[in-house]
Order: sequence, then C-alpha cells, then structure tokens
Amino acid sequence: MMNEKIQQYIPKNTKAELHGNAAVFEVSASEIATVVGDLRNHSHLALKLITATDERKDRGCFKIWYILGVPKENVFIVPFIVLKNTNEFPSIVSVVHEAFEYEKKIRTFFGLTPTDHPDGRPTILHENWPVDVFPLRKDFIWNARPELAHGAYQFEEVKGDGIYEIPVGPIHAGIIEPGHFRFSVAGERIVLLEPRLGFVHKGTEKLFETLSLVEKVRLSEKVSGDSSFSHSLAFCQALEKLGNIVVPKRALYLRVLYAELERLANHFGDIGAIMIDTGFNFGGSHGARLREMIMRIHEGLTGSRFLRGVNVLGGVTKDIGDREKNTLSGNLAKIAKDFSEIIEIAENSVTLLNRLKETGTLSCEIAQDRGVMGVVGKAVGISSDARIDYPYAVYDEALIGEVAIEHDGDVRARFLVRVKEVHASVGIIQNMLRRLPEGPVHASISDISFEKNSFAVSIVEGWRGEIVYFIATDKDGNISRVVPRDPSCVNWPVIGDAGFDNVVPDFPLINKSFNMSYSGNDL
Repeated sequence: MMNEKIQQYIPKNTKAELHGNAAVFEVSASEIATVVGDLRNHSHLALKLITATDERKDRGCFKIWYILGVPKENVFIVPFIVLKNTNEFPSIVSVVHEAFEYEKKIRTFFGLTPTDHPDGRPTILHENWPVDVFPLRKDFIWNARPELAHGAYQFEEVKGDGIYEIPVGPIHAGIIEPGHFRFSVAGERIVLLEPRLGFVHKGTEKLFETLSLVEKVRLSEKVSGDSSFSHSLAFCQALEKLGNIVVPKRALYLRVLYAELERLANHFGDIGAIMIDTGFNFGGSHGARLREMIMRIHEGLTGSRFLRGVNVLGGVTKDIGDREKNTLSGNLAKIAKDFSEIIEIAENSVTLLNRLKETGTLSCEIAQDRGVMGVVGKAVGISSDARIDYPYAVYDEALIGEVAIEHDGDVRARFLVRVKEVHASVGIIQNMLRRLPEGPVHASISDISFEKNSFAVSIVEGWRGEIVYFIATDKDGNISRVVPRDPSCVNWPVIGDAGFDNVVPDFPLINKSFNMSYSGNDL
C-alpha cells in the first residue's frame, strides 16, 4: 500500500508500483521532461541518477530510469520511459541541468540519443573507440576487442587576442591518476578550464554483468580504491534489499564504525595535502602522519589498510573484541587531541589562510544547478548528507549532529568542512563503541535468491559525498544491471567553474581541495 507521502509525488491517473522503498511508474517520452522537472524544481526532490537498461531480449525495449530521492523519508520516486522501435529520447537538460552528463553517458554506452542535448561529444570512451559500438548493450561481448578507430575529440575553444592554451596531462608529475586538463588563458588568468577524463576506464559496469556474486562484491571495492568500504557497503545494501536479507544489529554498528574510519583516513590525508600544496609543510606532514595512523588501525582491525574484504551480504567479516574496542577508543581520543592542536597552529598561520581564502571559489548557484554534493557542496552551504537524509545501517542512532557546512565555496571552506567532519567522525565512532550490541556480525545465509523483475537503490555518504547504486534483476532473479555512481561523476564537471579567473598555478590547490576520483568517474 502506497502511503500519502509517496502518493503526493505520483502524477494523477498514474499507476505506480512499489519496489521496496521506491515508487516506480511509466511516463511517456513526451512528458518526461515535465514530470522530472516538476519533481526536481517544484517538489525539490534530489536527482540521484539517470541510467538505462537494455531489456530487448525480454521486453523488446530499452528503458531509461530517472531516480529522485525524498530527503528525510528514505524514499525514492522513479519515473521511467520505454523506448521501442526508436533509439532517441528527449533530453531534459533544458529543465534539469544535472541531467547533462547522465544523458551523454547513455548516448555513449547504449547508443540512445538524447534529442536537443547541447553537447554531442562522447564521454569516457576515447577517440580510438568506434562511435557505433555500444558496450552496455546486452549483445556486446564483454571480452571482444573492437576495431581501432581514429576519431578526434574537439575541445571547447576561446578565441580572441592574447588567448593561448595550456594542455596538462594526462600523465602528471606525481602519482595521481591520469586526466587531461585544457586551460585557455588570458595573461595569467584562466578563462576556460575543460577536464577530459576516461583514461582509466575499465568496463566496470559491463564486468558486473559477468562476474560471480562474490566477485561482484570485490569489484565494488575497486570502483574507487580509497572508498572501498563505502562502495561495497552501498552495493551490499542494495542486494540485501533485493534478497530480503536482515543484517544483524551488531554488523550495522560495525558498518558505521568502519565507514567513519575510512572517512577519517581520507580527510586527514586531504587536509594535509591541501596544506602542503600551499608550502605549509608542518601541516602537510602531520596530515600524512595522522592518515597513516588510521590506515594502521584499519589493518590491525581487518587485515586490510583499505578495509577490503570486510563487507559481505548480510553483514561484515571482521568483528571487534573488547580489548580492541578499548584500544581503539583510547587511540582515537589521542588522535583527536593531536589533530586539534595541529589545526589550531594552522589557523594561526596568516600565510596559509590567505593562500586558501578566495581561491577556487564555486558559487552556490552553480553548485545547486549542477547537483554538486559532498565536501564541495557543503562548502557552499548545501546541507545534504545521506547519513541524515537517507539514514542507513544505524546512522539514525549515531548522534551525527548537524551537517558540517561552510558558505564561501573556496578552498578554505572545503578545508574547514573536512576539519568539522573529522571531529564528527571521531564522535560517531566513540558512540558506536560505547553502544556496540552483542550478537553475530553477519546473517546466516544458505541460499541467496533475489526478487524477480525488480530493482533496488542504495545510498551511502562516502567521504567525498553521496555514493549511489542501482541494481536491477531479470525475470529469473539474476542480476542484470549494476550502476555505481561515485560523487566524482557529478562534481568533476564543475572544476572548470571553480578554476575560472584563477591563475594556472592555483589549479593544483583547487584540484586537491576537490580531490575527486578519476577511477570512480571512469567506470
């Protein structure tokens, strides 16, 4: 039975089906822009994902899914369109700008064309990939190597006297992943910055169709290596919904604990890296030191510095004993005190703060228009956090407090959001340790079966921001489609807006303050 809170978002005279906590209903292609636009712009629902499924074998069609979330209710509204005898669908970019990159990806990987889309260029797949081969169609053989193409990618151009271009990457001097950045510069100032990614594309979504269930979990850990736990958690949660698997309470507490440890490690690393990019070596070295301390805690508790092999369907594989609880609690208290002293010194460095302030400023208007999330969104005042808006595991019991936000949208604001989240994570972990219940850490599962012709949506607040997984099953209950969406997929396109009117030497600092995942984008 659909409750009133869900029903208010369903168009009149439309029949919706419930799939767990998602209300699904078909919309005609001619009406989809109006329906999604109303849900996004008037009902103020958050667009989580737009993706496609190839259902030609069972139903003779493609489907395109538009997934929107209802904050505080942990409910999803999912209109979809059916494409039969056509490979075109109407673009909704004119009413929902966030759809821009999603529609490009559908065109590139499925060969379905969003009509009137303002950018006809492909995404992720590079110019050596044939334009008429679509790897996410079911009839594409996953291990087949297509003929080498010789296309060309056309970067945006700025014309005028004194404008020159600076190509940077994809190979960089450091150990970061590959990405190309094209700067158009007038004097010292950036007038256009365009990122070109896809250099670490590895066919992740296609691989999910071919691997065993155990290997699928392992693959989810490698979508973005520094978010291994959060990605595998989002994946497992979606499958647990489809399999009606009840996770023991102790396992839910441990999932929160491990997720916050992962957040701590990465925030410590980023805080230090931002400071070292300004030449403030004191703060940079201590950030790296604190990150290493958390990574060693990871390894001591689970045997993995990146918390791999911990999440499984029905719970976790690694428990924490009483002695480990006490040791972890004591160590975290010392680390928190240490961190506070480092930040106090950093905040008294005029040179550091001046370097961070008003560098790489992103406006709230652009961030809201593009659906920016995570640290980058919180730094412009967007109070969105899946741990509060779509509470999972036992985050409703975690006493997380207010969302850590700033308002200036510059590097300093992103720095301060991370500082606030560090303090919050330490408090959450200590709370989990105090309240950790007795019991098993994973459900006893003898035979796993998933609902047929169904799907599930799972959301996790990773340390970068919101991670979304969409998983669909076929008529036999087999997993037919897995769509991971890392927050980097949404935040990468606005790096150019943050770089505008800065000088080129500022870009490494701006990029570090975003610290998005190349791998998480280049699925």
